[in-house]
Amino acid sequence: MPATIHERRRPTRKRHLPSVGPVGGEAQRSRRRRAEALPGLFALDAAAAAAACLVSGLTHGRWIVPLVVSVVWLICLGVQQAYGRGCHTGTEERRRVLRAAGMVVAGVGVIWWFTSFDQAARDGLATVVVATALTIVFRHVRRRGHPSVQRILIVGPAKSSAELISKIRRSNGCGFLVVGACLTDPAHAGEVTARGVPVLGGASDAAHAVHQSGPDAVVAMPCPELDAGRLRALSWQLQGENIELMLAPVLGDVAAGRIGVQMVAGMPLLRLRAPNLSRSARIPKTITDRLLAVVALLVLSPLLLCIAVVVRLDSPGPVLFRQRRLGYGGRAFTVLKFRSMYQGAEKRKAELAHLNQNHEGLLFKIADDPRVTRSGSVLRRYSLDELPQLLHVAAGKMSLVGPRPLSAQASAYTEEMKRRLLVKPGLTGLWQVSGRSNLSWQESLHYDLSYVENWSPSLDLKILLRTVSVVVRGTGAY
Repeated sequence: MPATIHERRRPTRKRHLPSVGPVGGEAQRSRRRRAEALPGLFALDAAAAAAACLVSGLTHGRWIVPLVVSVVWLICLGVQQAYGRGCHTGTEERRRVLRAAGMVVAGVGVIWWFTSFDQAARDGLATVVVATALTIVFRHVRRRGHPSVQRILIVGPAKSSAELISKIRRSNGCGFLVVGACLTDPAHAGEVTARGVPVLGGASDAAHAVHQSGPDAVVAMPCPELDAGRLRALSWQLQGENIELMLAPVLGDVAAGRIGVQMVAGMPLLRLRAPNLSRSARIPKTITDRLLAVVALLVLSPLLLCIAVVVRLDSPGPVLFRQRRLGYGGRAFTVLKFRSMYQGAEKRKAELAHLNQNHEGLLFKIADDPRVTRSGSVLRRYSLDELPQLLHVAAGKMSLVGPRPLSAQASAYTEEMKRRLLVKPGLTGLWQVSGRSNLSWQESLHYDLSYVENWSPSLDLKILLRTVSVVVRGTGAY
């Protein structure tokens, strides 16, 4: 009979578990850290509410409504679980704060509707707006100074567990720290331990591993071994420890906005909404891209002229490098970039093929490429060589944000790669802000496909903001 989660472990099994501290010690310390963090967070929100009350009271000369709304504001934050588990990322934290603000605004609206106290309604709305803004700002500053990290224990197959660990490591600031793994296939533990995460036994050892590692949550990866019975039993055990159970879906890289839950015969089914790839939905994006590109070209024209002069003086050859790439719908166009290599660099690919760090894809990347000029190394580090592509954005052939435009050799594209052509290529993109040239070909393709599947205006804005930081630091550029 296969072992179950409830099965009593024999003493000999415990010898094979890594010693990571006394049993229960980490769990107690983790609970103590969470308990100590709550008063400080509540005090911060109370300060924001008091400041909002003070601003509204001094502005309007009335204090009763701002005082009442400030107290209700703190209550609504508690109702929306703004102090609860799972509120570890900036996005989720803001969502809960805004939901609390919606509750207060709705309450003020109902009272105004039945009483017609216009002054009281204005005072209440002003207090809510200031309290919401201050709460978000205060929490953001606190999170930057004291990052809130959720410790997780992974249960599942070694391969998918290792992939999740790698994704978390690449996503800096995602708010998760992997403290251990319990594998359904312990024979492949090397895939996990190679990433610096201890393996704390098999899937049946999850309950014991919780006491060893003290996680805030357990993440269960999809696999046949973790059937409904085992997951239910594990969830019951975790409830006693006040630890969350998270279930990773079979299909990853799906934005939350595309997922819905529907109950069918007592079973929750995930409804996956198809990505919106219609041209009409992207008209605002196209208009915004072209306007911003024109403005950027006008503002940056002195810099573009200076770079052109430096490139021309640094080495013989044309200022611009031209190459055919595939764009939206598989249509080829000529990409313009500032030349960052010596003339004849394309002809030297064969002799440098053994140095190529991207053998499995269409990219040809060498960390210390001998073909790069002195000015070219600087241009590449800060992505200044890409600036002429603003002309393509202004012409509507490219977007500010999108997948990287690749070689025009359509015959080399797999079906998976062809999905990149459903949107316009971009000047920057998800892969550029997630590691750039430090990523493997498969990782780069993964990020491009994730962008295509989950595009939204908010994702574009997030990528543009992250691009500034990545370019300034020169992360992964060569």
